Amino acid sequence: MPTHDIDKIRNVVLIGHSGSGKTSLAESILFHTKSISRMGTVESGNTVSDHEPEEAKRVSSIQTSIIPCKAKGHKINFLDTPGYDDFRGEVLPGLRITESAVIVVSATAGVEVGTETSWNLCETQRIPRIVFINKLDRENAEFERSLASIESSLGRKCVPFQIPIGEAKTFQGIIDLIGDDTNIPDDLKPVVEKAKSRLVEAAAENDDDLATKYLEGEVLTAGEISGALASAVRTGDLVPVFIGSAIQSKGIDQLISAITTYLPSPQTDSSDKIVPSNPLSAIVFKTSADPFVGKLSIFRVYDGSLSSNSEVWNATKEESERIGQVFHLQGKSQQNSNEIGPGDIGAVAKLTHTTTNDTLCEKGNPKELDQIHFPVGFYTMAVSPKSKADVDKMSSSLSRIIEEDPSLTLSREPSTNETLLSGMGDVHLEITTDKILRKFGTELSLELPQVPYKETITTTSKAEYKHKKQSGGHGQYGHVLLRLEPAKRNSGFEFAQEVVGGAVPREYIPAVEKGVVKALVEGSLAGYPVVDVKVVLYHGSYHDVDSSGMAFEIAGSQAFKKGMTEGRPTLLEPIMRVYIRVPDDYTGEIIGDINGKRGRIIGMIPEEGLTTVEADMPQSEMLRYNSDLRSLTGGRASYKMDFSHYEPVPPLIGQKVIENIQNIKAAT
Repeated sequence: MPTHDIDKIRNVVLIGHSGSGKTSLAESILFHTKSISRMGTVESGNTVSDHEPEEAKRVSSIQTSIIPCKAKGHKINFLDTPGYDDFRGEVLPGLRITESAVIVVSATAGVEVGTETSWNLCETQRIPRIVFINKLDRENAEFERSLASIESSLGRKCVPFQIPIGEAKTFQGIIDLIGDDTNIPDDLKPVVEKAKSRLVEAAAENDDDLATKYLEGEVLTAGEISGALASAVRTGDLVPVFIGSAIQSKGIDQLISAITTYLPSPQTDSSDKIVPSNPLSAIVFKTSADPFVGKLSIFRVYDGSLSSNSEVWNATKEESERIGQVFHLQGKSQQNSNEIGPGDIGAVAKLTHTTTNDTLCEKGNPKELDQIHFPVGFYTMAVSPKSKADVDKMSSSLSRIIEEDPSLTLSREPSTNETLLSGMGDVHLEITTDKILRKFGTELSLELPQVPYKETITTTSKAEYKHKKQSGGHGQYGHVLLRLEPAKRNSGFEFAQEVVGGAVPREYIPAVEKGVVKALVEGSLAGYPVVDVKVVLYHGSYHDVDSSGMAFEIAGSQAFKKGMTEGRPTLLEPIMRVYIRVPDDYTGEIIGDINGKRGRIIGMIPEEGLTTVEADMPQSEMLRYNSDLRSLTGGRASYKMDFSHYEPVPPLIGQKVIENIQNIKAAT
């Protein structure tokens, strides 16, 4: 595609609840604009958007696809995004680099959780949008019910610009409220008149001059109404509601016209007017690990242009990058281009240093654009290779997939020796391992992670150990007396000595401490690390010939183990500080669930219609909390958490943990 004038470009993200028909709508638009010759279906797995094997398998979008088309003298870049919340990390970049959105609503379901989430994201970022009621041809489709749910959940600034002729099996056409008054069925004329009146009122409410004319009883022209409505849409004060059926390609042409008429271009959206001759600035908003092409960097140009066979400056990494062939994307298809101009979206392969969120510019005019804020995933699983052949490949495969999906994080838990992969939910992680197998040939297993319990003592104890061994020649001799004291919670470990009279020579005291430190690794209850203990070396003895650092190290280790056993040891569990943002209607259920999970409410912060509940929760109760919260609130709540501190495990639960560890050891 050639470079387009910036005022003739529209960048539009398609968002909404999973199953509302976003991908079908994108496919219908491509077919209507003759970008494709045959319309695929989600069920058949042959749409332009859902081209990944994992999408065909699950009959659902899991990544954002770039879907450009040419229509009505414009180039429109549609970004088809997943509706399932596990893939929110794919939606946010789309919102970041576009100027407007189309929120798709199913006429059979009305406003759903994903609809509300999409709306709130647009509201937060002040993105102009259109609501498109899809599937009006389906059984049980009801326009009035869908419109009522939109007005109730999203607000009265959502105003219908169209009404249907029939619905469900009788759906046969669409009446535009701005336009020709002819061919309106008699039974719909009162409905049309009422809807038009509301549209005129909406125009007047958003334009002072028109408001004056309206109040004085003057008739507003179609041009005046359309101009006022367009202005209100671009400021976000008004949200048009359009209707149709993607599968039947009804309402598609009108929707495209609305996008070109009412939604802003990159030019009109910018507070600092874009000038095509300005120095280059572009952001990489998505990275794809293609097994054939290699790393693919997908970018949006803000100023200037990005040309093939050029050199650019990565302002984020402060590295120079050589640009090969740039191209436009349409799903998985690529179309070579000489350059990608301002306001447009393109891709380039095999950049050396560049990753998602990096800014590309001219070295002589460095500029770094605001980065995308990816969500932090708190659903964590332990990941491990399935075979010896996968061991060497696991690390590089995980690194490459995280580069592709920044909402994933990788960490290591030293106390359990597990590699932990965190994402937005169970589906997110399952699909991630599927991708790793397909793209990199690495097969990985996912399991619930072990809880990193720790052990400590609850009372002061004393222990003595004499390491004495004679094997001919020099023997081994080390004799220590230790006192173990409970330390302040979360203080860790402290070693001290109170030896008098040289009972243990100074040169051997560090060896005693070294032996104790080694013994800290494995406690006496279940083999978890020992913390929050003070160890005091207060007496001992030595042999002039047979004593050595090694002998005192062994003595210190064994004495500590004896002292642990006699110090009434107990398990400690990690406690997480959790922040749950939940609609007020579900606050009671959340509090009850927290109490049932041994949690403790710290505080509650009310907002408009929402409450943030702050609580301390045992980590063992949080392993499946993502799924639990989704089930409890219908997906309407969100949470984040951080490690807070360690606390003693209740005796009954602690005993179960110990028995489980013993059974595992016995089985192996």
